[in-house]
Amino acid sequence: MNCSEIMKTDVACCKASEPVESVAELMQARNIGFVPICGDDGSVIGTLTDRDLAIRVLAEHRRAPSTRAEDVMTREVVTCRPDEDLSEATRLMSNHKKSRIVCVDAQKRPIGVISLSDIVDRDRGARSSELLSSISQREARP
Repeated sequence: MNCSEIMKTDVACCKASEPVESVAELMQARNIGFVPICGDDGSVIGTLTDRDLAIRVLAEHRRAPSTRAEDVMTREVVTCRPDEDLSEATRLMSNHKKSRIVCVDAQKRPIGVISLSDIVDRDRGARSSELLSSISQREARP
């Protein structure tokens, strides 16, 4: 199965210069917890999650209207191409301990997102169990 068969294509992308307050409002309006952050050329340069907002904005007592997405985004972006086999996406997610992966075009612009829940919904087998186990290890800190 190719990534294009499972990815969600209604991707909400925000600019790096946007205030996190606007990103949070977008998350609320669309009932999502993950937004790719794009540079001026439209390519993905980071991601912002609801967890990022809680840890890097709220817990650090930053002001949401004046904090920009680029100030608190996760800079490590894990991507795949829509024509790649889903096994490659799950391998990348597992290796990088990420529960979401951004599908990008040749210019690195986001065209889809695959989440762990998308894989579980489709697979319900050993692949999703192994992936969940691998990703959950990211929370364990020595």
